[in-house]
Amino acid sequence: MDLLSDLIALGLTEYEAKVYIALVRDHPANGYQLSKRTGVPRSMVYEALGRLNARGAVLKSGDSRAMLFRPVPPELLFERYEREHHRLIKGLRDRLQVLYTARKEDLLWSVSEQGAIYSYATKMISSAQREILLVLDDQALNVLYQVVDSACGRELHIGALLTGTGDLNCENVARHPPLESELQGLNNTLVVVVDGQECLIANTEIGMTATITTNRSFVLLARQFVWMELFAHRLYKQLTPELIARLDDQDRRIFESFHTDG
Repeated sequence: MDLLSDLIALGLTEYEAKVYIALVRDHPANGYQLSKRTGVPRSMVYEALGRLNARGAVLKSGDSRAMLFRPVPPELLFERYEREHHRLIKGLRDRLQVLYTARKEDLLWSVSEQGAIYSYATKMISSAQREILLVLDDQALNVLYQVVDSACGRELHIGALLTGTGDLNCENVARHPPLESELQGLNNTLVVVVDGQECLIANTEIGMTATITTNRSFVLLARQFVWMELFAHRLYKQLTPELIARLDDQDRRIFESFHTDG
């Protein structure tokens, strides 16, 4: 996103955003100058300046016939915005949390948007009490690394299956063979299973979507999949070349891929 789009997302109108950016670039300026620089009609420039002044985003000097404007420095403006938004969000969170009651249900819930998905996964991992089982590609590992690394230092059973090239400093970590990841469609997959009670399964490609559920059967299937993959990984390490040679071609290619990349 560009400056204009970001300021609009923050709550400014398009004209307000254009005027503020123009003032940041060159100030002081009067309404006529700002209209010429931004393409905003002169009458609308003064309306935008009035609103920006009321927001505490610009300062003015002089009388109505010779009014000059300059911006409040961005650092000061956005420090104030940050404090105000933090107070607002905290107040909303606390008041809404009082109204919210978590309920057990068997439905499968879907969620889109990368930030929302990773925020939910972070909350699941940080609130786990007993067990966390994970499938992480490199993108998911990069985003969730801190919260997973922190969880590894707690008294939890954690198992992680990595499908990329990244590393994780936890005790029970396995790297999934690339060929098998491709065959199973795990190359762009995030799985989080917490305490055998809730799971999140997401496709991490562009247009990221996820399924979240506390459905017991679905959670158990996801948990068993990750558990069995980690169990199989430990078995793979014990296989001798002679045993691998007795496998059929497809299975042998998978095992050879494991021994090359694991």
